[in-house]
Amino acid sequence: MKDRATARQASPGGENSLRQLAYSRIEELLNWGRLRPGQIISQRELVETTEMTLSAIREAIPRLEAEGLLQTLPQRGLMVPSLDVTFIREAYQMRRVIELSAIPDLIQRLDRAVIRNWLDWHTAARDRLTSDETVDLQIFLRDLQVYDWHMHASMVGAMENSLISNVYRVTAIKIRMTAQSRVRVTRDNAKRVIAEHIAFLTPMLEGSADATAQALSRHIDQSLTIALGGTVAN
Repeated sequence: MKDRATARQASPGGENSLRQLAYSRIEELLNWGRLRPGQIISQRELVETTEMTLSAIREAIPRLEAEGLLQTLPQRGLMVPSLDVTFIREAYQMRRVIELSAIPDLIQRLDRAVIRNWLDWHTAARDRLTSDETVDLQIFLRDLQVYDWHMHASMVGAMENSLISNVYRVTAIKIRMTAQSRVRVTRDNAKRVIAEHIAFLTPMLEGSADATAQALSRHIDQSLTIALGGTVAN
């Protein structure tokens, strides 16, 4: 991560670029659970953690507050929202609405080669996870998470609607906050996620919107159940 001086030098757009960089670094902390639900942190601590300037942090905070990702506590600092049932259900409900709405555009617009690459990646990951007991599980699981995030965002991106994509991005951060705090990522859980992805990618490649929607809906339902502390069948 660049230090503050380097960040200033690398920001030809001036303060707007610094504000965006500060926002992105806080977003990264939320995505990976380095800022946890219910945690209270000061602006000065964010400066040290992100290696950004205090002014850039202060300018990024209103946007994070408006998106429901941080809350200001007078005379105490900033708090990451606590996870309650409403927070989790609303995030997953928004995810469902957006992702299922994207399916017609996916089927009509997205290059089949892209879908084929997604499917091939998951098939290879499934085979590797099943047959290779020496795989570095932590690296594998992190790669799976990152691929998962990018794939789902690309699916929504097929709608070519920047407003929807931004709402989805914020929703995805909230879901990742939930997952990092409440979902134990294991080999078995990874196998389940990969299988569920393959289940909706296969009909997506074939151009079947109804079957894609059914499998994707099940995937979201399973994820919500686990986030709420329930169990699902593999």
